[in-house]
Amino acid sequence: MDFRLTPRQVELKARARELADVVAAYESDCEENNGLPPEAHEAVRKAVLDSGLQAVNMPAEWGGAGLTVLEQVVVQEQLGRLTGALWDMVWRPANALRFCSPEQRERFLLPVIRGERRDCYAVTEPNAGSDPQNLATTATRTEGGWLINGEKWFVTVGDHADFLILLAAAADEGGAQKAPTLFLVEKDSPGVQITRVPRFMHTFVYEHPEFTFTDVFVPDDCVLGGVGNGYDITRSWFTEERLMIAARTIGAAERGLELARDWAVGREQFGQPIANFQLIQGMLADSATDVAVHRAYTHQVAWEADQPETDRKTLHAKASIAKLSASEASGRVIDRCVQIFGGRGYDRSYPVERLYRELRVDRIWEGTSEIQRLIVAGELIKRGTGVLDLPTAD
Repeated sequence: MDFRLTPRQVELKARARELADVVAAYESDCEENNGLPPEAHEAVRKAVLDSGLQAVNMPAEWGGAGLTVLEQVVVQEQLGRLTGALWDMVWRPANALRFCSPEQRERFLLPVIRGERRDCYAVTEPNAGSDPQNLATTATRTEGGWLINGEKWFVTVGDHADFLILLAAAADEGGAQKAPTLFLVEKDSPGVQITRVPRFMHTFVYEHPEFTFTDVFVPDDCVLGGVGNGYDITRSWFTEERLMIAARTIGAAERGLELARDWAVGREQFGQPIANFQLIQGMLADSATDVAVHRAYTHQVAWEADQPETDRKTLHAKASIAKLSASEASGRVIDRCVQIFGGRGYDRSYPVERLYRELRVDRIWEGTSEIQRLIVAGELIKRGTGVLDLPTAD
């Protein structure tokens, strides 16, 4: 087995790191002002386009970077170093948009790839969080399209986005059928309203608003991927997104460890660097172990995702393992880093403090740690321990 990065992967890693360093200049402003002004967004947009790392998950023929899943993971690790969730400014369209019809692609996806529009994914509801099948938002048949009613919570980038990818239960006029379906909804459509913008413990460059939808008309040509296919499309999105979360948390943990190591070497107490103390050394060693082990597994599963013969159900469970283990390990790493920094680790002007707050959500969104455990356990019970197998050559 060859675990070396290829020359292309090395180049992508360097390019992503260079872009991350450019975007990092906005970290303090984002923290102090709870976001960034339009001119900063435009400057970052230009930097992303110059880097060629726009829409890394979309084909080159559509204007994306056309990266494999493993290559995306290599890039996302570097972007995960950014605080303020500035990694999200390097736009990566929802995978669901791959299911656009040619007409939808022209209207929705291609402008997103070019950085001219922005999408957001609206799935979560007051009573449909970990259980998305407890869907209350409805889409009822009407002449020429659908009327959508309901509400969506925690719609990340909802403040900045131009349109929503919305999951609703599609029903005929008599209400007899309820098929989970994705709709492309323009945010400025009559009946769409942002009702609340929660303040979360992290400082995010974008917001996560709550929306209500009151008789929002959506034409037939804005059904994404066909009526009744909403869960399947969303599930495939979860698989890749969970791998990207694993990659970003690893990148964040590595940055925290680098900062903590440098601090420990330079900070003196009792007449010597605190790096000389075995308790500090133990925290550094445990953190290095967490980063190394979880990076290796995330790279393995990302590589498997690129192989056409990989069983998709097993891959879904392996992505859950990667997301579960990397997000929890990275939380441990950053907690140790804060401890190594002492009082300064609790100061918002230090990146380790911001990473401490920001990494906490990675154990919640795109499926909580508990849901990941259920997915993995379900795979074990139904299909045995194949989820632990390494891929084999023909």
